[in-house]
Amino acid sequence: MAAKLMRAVRYSGYGGGAAGLELGSFCSSLFLGIVCHMEAERMDCEGSMMRFQFHVQPKMRFSEIGSSEPESSRLENSGRCVAPSFSSQIPSHTRAVVDVAGEVVEVGSRVKDFKAGDKVVSILGTFNGGGLAEYFVAKESLTVSRPAEVSAAEGAALPLAGLTAHQALTQVAGINLDGTGPRKSILITAASGGVGHYAVQLAKLGNTHIIATCGARNIDFVKSLGADEVLDYNKTPDGSSLKSTSGWKYDAVIHCTIGIPWSTFEPNLSTNGKVIDITPNFGSMVTFAVKKLTFCKKQLVPLFINSKRENLECLVGLVTEGKLKTVIDSIYPLSKAEDGWAKSIHGHATGKIIFEP
Repeated sequence: MAAKLMRAVRYSGYGGGAAGLELGSFCSSLFLGIVCHMEAERMDCEGSMMRFQFHVQPKMRFSEIGSSEPESSRLENSGRCVAPSFSSQIPSHTRAVVDVAGEVVEVGSRVKDFKAGDKVVSILGTFNGGGLAEYFVAKESLTVSRPAEVSAAEGAALPLAGLTAHQALTQVAGINLDGTGPRKSILITAASGGVGHYAVQLAKLGNTHIIATCGARNIDFVKSLGADEVLDYNKTPDGSSLKSTSGWKYDAVIHCTIGIPWSTFEPNLSTNGKVIDITPNFGSMVTFAVKKLTFCKKQLVPLFINSKRENLECLVGLVTEGKLKTVIDSIYPLSKAEDGWAKSIHGHATGKIIFEP
């Protein structure tokens, strides 16, 4: 694909939150997830690259830096992305958005599984980004087919948040999504958010009793996702102490928010209970190390996402079968990315925020 101008949103400098985003026209080959000192020909549709027409949705917790891999795919964005929450310290001129869905318009010579016209869902590398644009690059190895039953918006909302919930539940908490295995009690914090609303639905597929936390306005919503108990973390003693109203101790906590100390979790855990922290910070890493070194049965487990194609295929399959749904909070045009970004940062979204260029 020859270099051309495209509309894209990127961070214009350090800090500034949503105000640090800028919408402009950029050279597509330089913006497609490639660091600017790489060879120009590697930015074109060669080797294992694919070019897509796509819908995008980012839901991220980390700053992103544009880069590319030889087996990357090129995508053309006609569509959608989800806003991230992120640190205030963002490197200058980096690209946002990792979750994408859409249609392949061109493939490189080493692409084996896709062809022009295929509908797909993909996740960009966590430090690559580049999805808030008309063109971007993604790996073939992290791209899956999107059936007709899955809309572009549903597919674009799914990867990072869905994979986070899937990995926490199946690989760390040991939940079988076919309902087999011993019954477990699961607490999910911030259950109305991006990861949380997927975690509730996926946990419901297992043999679980689900306790969830959210604000008062989202209690009915979280119950509708499958939670057996919902705690208002703002207004009730049980909510602030994370105590099950029916007396359950938690075999696992899918911790999707910040600001809750280990001392609040510990008395509510079962003998071998785990707190799975999807946004680990220095404090949680210290707690993790201390519990490991002291051979404590109750553990804090920092979660670092290992995106796998087969897990993304599983999630898309569940959406296709009607067993998993995406809740879309709001939709913004690309020109209003700053507004959607700000809403996500402030934690006011229920489900996912979508952008349409």
